[in-house]
Amino acid sequence: MAALVLGLSVGVINAALQAQHRLNDALADAHQDQVSRLVVRVAELPDGDAQRQRFLAELDQPAQPGIPARIQVAWQAGTGANQGVPQVLPGQVWRMALVLRRPQGLLNPAGPDTEGRLFAAGVRATGTVRGQPVLLADRPWATPGIAIERARHHVREGMRAALGQHRYASVMIALAIGDQAGVSRDDWRIFNRSGITHLVSISGMHVTSIAGIAGLLASALWRRVRWRGVGLAERVPARIAGGAMAAVVALLYCLLAGWGVPARRTFFMLMVVLAAALSRLPLSAGRVLACAAAAVVALDPWAPVSAGFWLSFGAVAVLLRVAAAPSDPDAGWGQRCGRMLAQATRLQLMVTVGLMPLLAFLVHQVSLGSPLANAVAIPSVTFIVTPLALLCAALSCIPGLDGLAALAGQGGLAAFDLTMAPVAWVGNASWASMPVAAAGWPWLLLAVAGMAWALQARGWPGRHLGWACMLPLLFWRPDRPEPGHWRMSALDVGQGSAILVETATQSLLFDAGPRSFGGSDAGERVVAPFLQARGIGRLDVLVLSHADLDHVGGTRAVLAAVPVARSLASFDLPAFLRRDARMWPDAGNVQPVLPMEMARCERGAGWEADGVVFTFLHPAPGGGAKANDRNADSCVLRVDGKRHSLLLTGDVGVAQERELAAQGLAPADVVLAPHHGSGSSSGRELVAAAQASHVIAQAGRLNRFRHPARAVELRWMRAGARFWRSDRDGAVVAESSADGLEVWAQRERSGRYWHGR
Repeated sequence: MAALVLGLSVGVINAALQAQHRLNDALADAHQDQVSRLVVRVAELPDGDAQRQRFLAELDQPAQPGIPARIQVAWQAGTGANQGVPQVLPGQVWRMALVLRRPQGLLNPAGPDTEGRLFAAGVRATGTVRGQPVLLADRPWATPGIAIERARHHVREGMRAALGQHRYASVMIALAIGDQAGVSRDDWRIFNRSGITHLVSISGMHVTSIAGIAGLLASALWRRVRWRGVGLAERVPARIAGGAMAAVVALLYCLLAGWGVPARRTFFMLMVVLAAALSRLPLSAGRVLACAAAAVVALDPWAPVSAGFWLSFGAVAVLLRVAAAPSDPDAGWGQRCGRMLAQATRLQLMVTVGLMPLLAFLVHQVSLGSPLANAVAIPSVTFIVTPLALLCAALSCIPGLDGLAALAGQGGLAAFDLTMAPVAWVGNASWASMPVAAAGWPWLLLAVAGMAWALQARGWPGRHLGWACMLPLLFWRPDRPEPGHWRMSALDVGQGSAILVETATQSLLFDAGPRSFGGSDAGERVVAPFLQARGIGRLDVLVLSHADLDHVGGTRAVLAAVPVARSLASFDLPAFLRRDARMWPDAGNVQPVLPMEMARCERGAGWEADGVVFTFLHPAPGGGAKANDRNADSCVLRVDGKRHSLLLTGDVGVAQERELAAQGLAPADVVLAPHHGSGSSSGRELVAAAQASHVIAQAGRLNRFRHPARAVELRWMRAGARFWRSDRDGAVVAESSADGLEVWAQRERSGRYWHGR
């Protein structure tokens, strides 16, 4: 107990010291959203193409106080002389004009923590290139880290030349050096649904296999080499020499592979085993794993923030526990083969079931097709595709062997093509995965305890009942409002709008989030995952206020993710979807399913659900706004419960607000600020008529429109409302109940010390 307390204390002190050092390396207020001219050095492998590059840079020369040492740089191709981005290499030194900003990402309940990920990587500022940077020098050997990153770049370029434009070329590169940036979103979807994501990364088996081969070769050579008539094995045992070589090779490969959590875990496990062998100290497999976890966390206190940490160590823990079952040494060859096959099948099933609690809690999805897909993919990827990928990587670095590298690469691609035929069938099947709502941590503890109970040795009392402890986590559903009340979630989607309104049995989505000009959309990244986390598998109503992309850019992704019973919009939805598909043909291959019933929103139309009344206040029947003014035709929806009301306004302007006030707009407890809080909306008439207690502005951080306007914010606050804004507060949730109205923001309820304000 004393050792445990001492270890925890040392760990807390270590994490606190590292956290404080990183917090001190912050961007000062004077440099926030300002242009700074810096000399930076490319520190890691860049990601992008001739139109856009993103890379991690370090200051090469002392800069002004208040500028962090590590900056994530985005370099976008411009116009005129800047139509393309030159090739960026690790070790290059550039003079750049950068618009610096503090790292900040979208913050939603049960959503990813971008700020935490960047903080863990040591990124304390993001920079956008302005003008044309100047290349000052190229120093590929400036530091050991840069030399490794430069080597990774050469391997990647060699593999790209050998593999060509094949769809799975990026997968082969990921298997060799851990660079997953080129894998398409549709491929990731299939990998996740089929449960083979762990195979498309540097796994412990990769590192162990390479290190084991190197160790065996070194040990065999060590036994045969003599120096001055004395065998080297007489001076140092061959097993120690082989173990040292295995450790060196494992370290080099882990560094070449990007030093991710699975690679670090495997390396430290090998080091612990080697240290135990040298000291002749017997260690159980569980203690080896615990020592490796302690080493990983000591070097990187933020490693447990990532899902990969828990999935990696969890998978190995289950494997070690299941593989500890005794075997029969007297069995015949046929019996041993049959038992090995049965053991492999059992291992796969146990790992799949054993990781269910973590997958359900961390990614809100459980792959039901994983055993079938992995039965095909594991042997193929492990024993055929990965060795050929590594061979292609090695040959591509040797001058004159480009043909052999291409041959090895094409062989690996052919094998992966054959593997993906059944895997894609599983991944595209409707039964392939089961969505899981975001449950609380007590249900996770119960599920993990039940899994540990079920994995005990035969004869353990009631061990099979342990699996039942997973059921509450897998089938948990969030509480719904009581009849007559509602729950509203104004999601943090950047410069756009997406609001979910829930009643006792029904769900309504008002707008679907923005689409960026790069093709990605908040419907896929934010809205659909949030619906899954809330346990919503069907939308009863989808309201699309108007056809601007910041409100409806994510519509295709939402319709592809969940069925919609009825849609109400101020425009022709099928025509918009056809136009959207033409403009962004690569924005996901999953085809949207049109709502079963489609209609236009019109003033006076409404319905009742679970004692809550929904009424459209705008637009007038037949529209009436100018053809080029979509904002003026926005749907305005009022939600009235037993005690509280909600007003969703779209992008209406002051003229439409006056019409609403003239029609006798009743007070509303919560109001979504029209047009993201623009200065052309939230006029005095609306503010006076609404008498809101809470006003929410959905806007992107430091957006070019400067939404919400300061004058609008002050106008609402002077009227007695509390003003919330998603760029500062993250998602904002309002819950109406018999006990009153509760409004809270994600940043204040689940904030961490790395979350800026």
